[in-house]
Amino acid sequence: MPRMLDVSDAVRAEIGDEEADRLLAGENAPGSYDCTSCRTPGDSEQERTSTVLFVGDETAVLAFAHASCLPSQVVQVTEEQLQGAVRSIGGSAAGVSESHRAVPEQAVLGVTSGLVLVEGELHPALVVEPTAPIVRPGSMAAGDDFLPLLIEQGFMPVTELATVPPVLHGWSVLLAVGQLHAVLQPGGNGGQPVAWWQAHQPLQVTDSWRAAANKHQQVLMFAAPVGSIGRQPREDLLREALDKAAANGKLVAAALPLAGT
Repeated sequence: MPRMLDVSDAVRAEIGDEEADRLLAGENAPGSYDCTSCRTPGDSEQERTSTVLFVGDETAVLAFAHASCLPSQVVQVTEEQLQGAVRSIGGSAAGVSESHRAVPEQAVLGVTSGLVLVEGELHPALVVEPTAPIVRPGSMAAGDDFLPLLIEQGFMPVTELATVPPVLHGWSVLLAVGQLHAVLQPGGNGGQPVAWWQAHQPLQVTDSWRAAANKHQQVLMFAAPVGSIGRQPREDLLREALDKAAANGKLVAAALPLAGT
C-alpha cells in the first residue's frame, strides 16, 4: 500500500530521484515510526508523514515525522549531533551514506532561552548575542553591524518590552526531538530555509518553555550587540538585561513561527 509520505524537493535533491520514488512507493518507508519531533508513534499508511533528512559533514540520516509536527526538509547538523539523532530516532531511521558539503562556518552567536512576560502573558524567548562585534560581509571597517543587518532582514528595533513584536515570515525556530536545533532564515531565490544559527549540540529547553512554545506556536527572538546582555543565570536577571538594552537602543526583536514541537 502506498505510504502517505511528503518528500520535499530539497530532500529529493539530496537522496536522489530513485530513492525518493522508492519511498513514495512504500518500498523503503516504515509503516509505523516514532516521530522525530514529538517522539510519539506515527503510521505512514494512515496519516501524512514528512521525510526529514539530517545531514552531517559526510553522512546523512533519513527520519520520519508527523506532517503536523514538521514539514519535509533538510536539516544541517554536525557529525556529533547526527550520531545523537541516530540514537534518538532508533529503529525508525534509514541511514543514507553520501558525501555532503560541510556547513559554512558562521559567526559565534550566544543563544539563551527563557520565558518573557509581555502583555501579561509568558512567551518563549531566545536571546541572541554575539561573542564579538559583527561586521558586514566584505567590509574592512571596524564597528558592529549586527543590529543593522538584522533590521534589513525584517527585525524591528525595540525600545521597551511592552508588546509582542510582529511575526517575521520566512524565519522559524526549529525544535526537533524536543530540543532546540536551529533558527532558520529564508533560502536564496525562494529556496528551502537555511540555518541562520545552529546549535553545535541540541539545546535542552525547559518543559514550561516548550509548553509556551506549543501554546503560541511561535518564539520571540531578541538580539543585541556583544556586551549588551551577558549570560544571565536567572530569567528575572535576563529580563532586566533586556529592558536595559531596549532602553539604550541596543535591541531588535521579531516573533518567529515554530517549526516542530
